[in-house]
Amino acid sequence: MATATPPTQIRKLFITGIPKADALLNSNGTALLIGMLLDQQVPMEWAFTGPYTIKQRLGHCDASKIAAMEEDKFVSVCCEKPAIHRFPASMAKRIHQMCVIIADEYKGKGSNIWSKIDDAETLRKRLRFLPGYGEEKTEIFIALLGKTFGVRPTGWKKTAGVFSDTKPRSVADIYSSASLLKVRGFKQMQRAQDVDKQDRPLR
Repeated sequence: MATATPPTQIRKLFITGIPKADALLNSNGTALLIGMLLDQQVPMEWAFTGPYTIKQRLGHCDASKIAAMEEDKFVSVCCEKPAIHRFPASMAKRIHQMCVIIADEYKGKGSNIWSKIDDAETLRKRLRFLPGYGEEKTEIFIALLGKTFGVRPTGWKKTAGVFSDTKPRSVADIYSSASLLKVRGFKQMQRAQDVDKQDRPLR
């Protein structure tokens, strides 16, 4: 029976321009999930700096501690200027809800969602259950885990779809300043051609 490749980080995620923020993403599964959750309707750098901003304000980026907070209090923390997102209140509620799931189902560690997992379909289902994780975001996150963190359960490339290929489409392909520029350039090209990250026509 096929088994998953043991998780070994292949390269470092390089995205925020802030070494400590990137280090948090590379070492804390909950922070990585929060950054991915925030990655919509704002620049990638802003989104993935969010977990570090939360840690600076709370002194941690711990799912169990966030889940134990009153939701309104956590929202107010996220809405402080500079806010963690263009829509900080709604995104803060999603983060809080996600942390409740992580605390209740995964012993308070975001990385437990993908640790010791054998098949990509199980991973996909776990991620899709999280607030804000639609199909495309889930595919990108699976590609990120596979390309950067060495988390490669059976079928991960198929489950990640086009995001598992070699084109610099998303955060899954960012590991240096040069690769960041390539992803930015790819996105600009896609917009100019009126197609999305999966090369499909925009509607």
